[in-house]
Amino acid sequence: MPGPLDGVKVLELTQIIAGPYCGVALADLGADVIKLEAPGGEGARRIGQFAPGESKAFHALNRGKRGAVINLLTADGRAALHRLMPHFDVFITNVRPGVAERIGVDFETLRAHRSDLIYLDVTGFGDRGPSAGRAGSDVVVQAYSGLLAADQKVSPDGSPEHITATAPADYVAALGGAMGVCAALYHRSLTGEGQRLSTTLLGAGLALQTPWASSVPVSDSVLVTPLRETMNALRESGATYAEMIQARRDRPSQGTAFRLYYGGYPVQDGAIILGALTPQNRDQIRAALGITDDPTDRDDFNAIGPDADATTSRLEAQIRTTLMSGTMAEWMERLDAAGAPASPINWPEDIADDPQVQAMGLMPEIEHSLTGPERLVGALVEMSATPTGSDRAAPPLDADTDAILREHGFADDEIAELRASGAIGSRDSS
Repeated sequence: MPGPLDGVKVLELTQIIAGPYCGVALADLGADVIKLEAPGGEGARRIGQFAPGESKAFHALNRGKRGAVINLLTADGRAALHRLMPHFDVFITNVRPGVAERIGVDFETLRAHRSDLIYLDVTGFGDRGPSAGRAGSDVVVQAYSGLLAADQKVSPDGSPEHITATAPADYVAALGGAMGVCAALYHRSLTGEGQRLSTTLLGAGLALQTPWASSVPVSDSVLVTPLRETMNALRESGATYAEMIQARRDRPSQGTAFRLYYGGYPVQDGAIILGALTPQNRDQIRAALGITDDPTDRDDFNAIGPDADATTSRLEAQIRTTLMSGTMAEWMERLDAAGAPASPINWPEDIADDPQVQAMGLMPEIEHSLTGPERLVGALVEMSATPTGSDRAAPPLDADTDAILREHGFADDEIAELRASGAIGSRDSS
């Protein structure tokens, strides 16, 4: 049975994470996604490559697609792409500012060849404003958006440490882009009208901080305004970055007591995380830990009062000592029996073998033509009436170029001429 976007054809000129993962999301919904690459291949092919032009990052972020190599720095290559455009519904790009216009893949140029085209542009900072022309990678936007400072990590030498386990702004921008494409396809089905969409890493960085980055003066006057005044004074006095982060950690916070049951603790053989979000959840955790008296749960407890931190610290020490008395398995058995939200802290290297991941089919096995079987993270959404996901592996460089051009009206002699001229094909192709 075809997926929900069966029949939708997507051309994707993207690199690294945000654009490629948007293409993966659309491929998982059934779209025919064609990844366009330059003759040398996309840069992610060489990030930790285990064979020439093949890397784990590229395989994971480009599964579900076919691949074509078109040299858009040549007039013949641009002409070939423009000839393909009438056959495609969607074009996705996340090239640097100004590049799309220079190589003839900007919205105005492409919609001249497909008037109802849906065009998605993923950028760091957007297309207007003082930073519109700036290059923006995930870590740059972590810093710009406040996300990096909010995470409050500092290296031993006082340098800022960014979020390294993933690229949060890239992935959120990718999913926002895929959501926009689906909405635009629906709009076009009703009106016949295409449009240009844009999503930004900056917007994604803010989306990840929606409650905290928002300005609500009646609330901010209690906690945010004093903090800003403190931080401004520290900057003016020449305080180091590490000192300013420490000031943020030391500020009064309504969340200190809340995080007693919403955070991580070491146990004898590792660590666990507690995830209480409701009073009932906190009761469940207290029951599992044998906590019978919690002053932070009383009606008269003032979470930002002068004694709050000391009270919270005493209870935290009790929780920490209690949890260190047992193993991960022992505590998870008790927490699960109480219905408490908690988890062992697993290692990403082990998660593909996790029974729950396997039961849900979250990491299906895919056969790659060059490297054999792989287990990759699969579709993010499951649908009851239309299947999602793809069993197509990431394309080897230049694997499908000829077939794709042939499907869309190019004769074999035209393809041969384009290869001979360098307009299509990889640098290693003969």
